[in-house]
Amino acid sequence: MRTHHALAAALAVTALLALTGCQEAKPSGGAAPGSAPASAPASAPAKQGTLPDLVGKGLQAAQDEAQAAGFHLLVSHDGLGRGRAQAFDRNWKVCFQSPGPGAASTEARIDFGAVKADETCPATDPGVPSAAAGATPDFYRKSVKAARDALPSGTGITVKDGLQGRTVRLETNWQVCAQLPKGGNPLNGGPVELIVVQFGETCP
Repeated sequence: MRTHHALAAALAVTALLALTGCQEAKPSGGAAPGSAPASAPASAPAKQGTLPDLVGKGLQAAQDEAQAAGFHLLVSHDGLGRGRAQAFDRNWKVCFQSPGPGAASTEARIDFGAVKADETCPATDPGVPSAAAGATPDFYRKSVKAARDALPSGTGITVKDGLQGRTVRLETNWQVCAQLPKGGNPLNGGPVELIVVQFGETCP
């Protein structure tokens, strides 16, 4: 009988220990039942830097200096509105920069308006036309190439020489004098007509 009672007592103790262990166990890799889920870590705030004044510098030197100051999202456009690509940065100089010099987020997009090294900077930055808002951009004094790049690929474009009926070949050498529809009107996917002359010529 003692053996039977001792065995029964041992089994009872074992069962009690097992039950206690189950109650204290928590799901692995997670919070205890009933507790609030852990919140995602907050993203680090954008770092601030000081953007130098880079107007007047060569485009390559301006890019190098901006990167040394912590700015790496750098783009450039033709400061004469001709839509030319800055294939060799050392051959271009900076006429405009946006944003201007001073405090700025190092994640900011830095845009340089540049002309070729032997060209004169214009008084104002013509910028890059965009049809993103669904309205026809104003292409006046922009190149045919800049106009074509700004319009959706499915847009029909007619280009006419406004002076002599010449064939427009190199589109970066021709500027828009007039257009239909006019800038600001709805684009609506319709055809666009451009009346153009060569850069350096006077619009009729």
